[in-house]
Amino acid sequence: MIDRLEEKALIQKAIEAKERSYSPYSKFPVGAALLTEEGRVFVGTNVENSSYGLSMCAERSAIVSAVSNGYRKFKSIAIVSDRKEPTSPCGACRQFMVEFGNFEVILVGEENIKRTTTFELLPMHFEMEK
Repeated sequence: MIDRLEEKALIQKAIEAKERSYSPYSKFPVGAALLTEEGRVFVGTNVENSSYGLSMCAERSAIVSAVSNGYRKFKSIAIVSDRKEPTSPCGACRQFMVEFGNFEVILVGEENIKRTTTFELLPMHFEMEK
């Protein structure tokens, strides 16, 4: 778990990412900020497409950015939306996150914050033998 100062900074980065969302169809902007074990932060936002299957969630966007830059070990991810209650990641994002291990997930709503882990969000997740 990260300390509250790191958490606050990570949440702020996720809020900033949310403001850059491209969500003209759902009108549901989401931002994510991913903290690597090395202390780097990568952000992502949801990017929609008129062909919904081609849309990209904020969580996956942040992870793809980190992996593209050579990072694969993560400490925490903050996920922010405009809802009062925290928004939980979709099933695809849950599976995408657990591919990179068990790390902290901070779900942020306007009224409260829920802290969990990738493995708690997706128990009995699919995993290939490595």
